[in-house]
Amino acid sequence: MISVLKRNNVQVFGDGTQVMLFAHGFGCDQQSWKFIIDAFTPDHKIVLFDYVGSGKSDISQYTSAKYGKLDGYAQDVLDVCAALDLKEVIFVGHSVSAMIGLLAAVKQPEYFKKLIFIGPSPRYLNDEGYKGGFERADLESLFEFMDSNYLGWSSAMAPAIMGNVDRPELGEFLTNSFCATDPAIAREFARVTFFSDNRADLSKLTVQSLTLQCAEDIIAPLEVGAYMRNNTPGNEMVVLKATGHCPHISEPAATIEAIKAYI
Repeated sequence: MISVLKRNNVQVFGDGTQVMLFAHGFGCDQQSWKFIIDAFTPDHKIVLFDYVGSGKSDISQYTSAKYGKLDGYAQDVLDVCAALDLKEVIFVGHSVSAMIGLLAAVKQPEYFKKLIFIGPSPRYLNDEGYKGGFERADLESLFEFMDSNYLGWSSAMAPAIMGNVDRPELGEFLTNSFCATDPAIAREFARVTFFSDNRADLSKLTVQSLTLQCAEDIIAPLEVGAYMRNNTPGNEMVVLKATGHCPHISEPAATIEAIKAYI
């Protein structure tokens, strides 16, 4: 049986004792944290990993039965915590990893001290009385494009998700990350992500949390951040002066400052 540390390409480093576990978003891997990680290394133990199908994970361990829902990814987070015997973890999750981390903390809260959600969304689809940001027909069109031409989809979507059109190198960074992800797994992960509905799970969280919300974000609009704050016990919200869905890449200094202020 393959080890969890190899399966998820787990990396551990840093000079402190307080553990910070960073979980990347869809289409990314642990390299997405490289713009902020050095700020925490001197005073924390840093744990990075790749979800199965991303980065240098063991893709042979991927099964649709497990990863066809976010709970499968949440179990991987818990597996990493167990394998390293972690306690009182500060979990930092970007995008879909916010809900993955929340599910993990609801299931086994004893592992976690605080959760930091960057651009979270409990539901991406609009619903009656709820603005998630997407209509189902829009998502279906995106998935048709994704299925027919994954590289083309990546080249079109990554810059839009990143925002900051005046800095095209940021969009290129995300495009390259998308293109390095296994297309078949990425397509399934995208559907799992965008059709998930975790609104009912928010009230179950017993661990303190922070929502870091960008002022302009096409994936998680301000209304979603407000919904997180209003429906998650013990949640605080900070709106960053940042555009796009990846402030840890586009505005690392502001992201670092907000995280440090919270922890």
